[in-house]
Amino acid sequence: MLGFLTARQAGLDDPLRLRRAESTRRVLNLKLNPDRDVDRIHGNGINSIDIETIEGRYMLSGGADGVIVIYDLENYSGKPQYTCKAVCTVGRSNRHVHKFSVETVLWYPYDTGMFVSSSFDKTMKVWDTETLKPAEVFEFESNIYNHHLSPIARKHSLIAVGTKNPKIQLCDLKSGSKIHVLQGHKAEVLSVRWSPRYEHILATASADSKVKVWDVRRASGSLFSLDQDNGDKSKSSSEAVNTAHNGRVNGLSFTSDGLFLLTTGTDDRMRLWNSATGENTLVNYGKVCNESRKGLQFTVSQGCSPEFVFVPCGSSVAVYVLHTGELVTMLRGHYNNVDCCKFHPDHQELYSGGKDGNILAWVPVLRASDMEEESDQKNKGSQGSLKGFFSHLY
Repeated sequence: MLGFLTARQAGLDDPLRLRRAESTRRVLNLKLNPDRDVDRIHGNGINSIDIETIEGRYMLSGGADGVIVIYDLENYSGKPQYTCKAVCTVGRSNRHVHKFSVETVLWYPYDTGMFVSSSFDKTMKVWDTETLKPAEVFEFESNIYNHHLSPIARKHSLIAVGTKNPKIQLCDLKSGSKIHVLQGHKAEVLSVRWSPRYEHILATASADSKVKVWDVRRASGSLFSLDQDNGDKSKSSSEAVNTAHNGRVNGLSFTSDGLFLLTTGTDDRMRLWNSATGENTLVNYGKVCNESRKGLQFTVSQGCSPEFVFVPCGSSVAVYVLHTGELVTMLRGHYNNVDCCKFHPDHQELYSGGKDGNILAWVPVLRASDMEEESDQKNKGSQGSLKGFFSHLY
């Protein structure tokens, strides 16, 4: 660390290098923090969590009980022990509450005054954060598994929605209507993700074992289907046989730069793809336990070198090195299966939600060996200075 600081001070190193090194060190030291609690509000499991990117302060959670909660993650107590308080709740007594399980909650990328939730009650609601009332309600004919808003879009305000129906719906926030349908899957669509690099590129994952990449401006179908065997990507062959997994594909996540796409499937595999070419990079993550019948929310680190992937795996969260597939650690603390997790890039923290109804905070801590080394160095330094002082006297 001192070497990085000296090099930066002398202008020998890019400041980003120090930041990446410290971010990586912090991620490698994630532990369940006994001083940090999150208010327990949900009576049942937690299906989805999201942290807004404007201030990095407020977290949304959606539960199997239909309840939505907003938490304040900031510590104003001045003490290391504190609880992240629930600042507002859309509870069972609220007449606008979802009737069934909330599957996805997402902040609007540009403003904390709005968030979007979708549920098994076949509705997607756009909420006003101030009043906790829906500003818009989109109704569907079948259960909604997942929705996503583009984090970078300036030319459109589309929400992609995956439902039990194989057709992907695109809803326009500006007009409040469903404006487009993407056809190509043959079973329910369990996960949808917009690219963080190109605002018109969308990836979709389905129970038909396929992952398709679309340019929503085109009317002629998907750009390509991902093929785990890296076979022919021509239109005719891809429609027929290309599969991304040997089971249901229930998780999608782009890397923060949008260059790679991660997928998880019920074949207990996770795969890393080049998002531009659709090529399977053949990184071997080993067995990644995945028994979820619905969508699985996993997350990728940001600002580290190398980057890491955090994947719910039973009652734990598995941490892998993105480009090598090495299993770094298993974060254990939940009493039941973990359904979702979210990385906080500002503080290199991780939040996870599970079927036990708990949200756990995984926070970087100094290892005991680091503390001992620091104290040893201080002691050696003081002893050395005393020896020098006495030798000078005599």
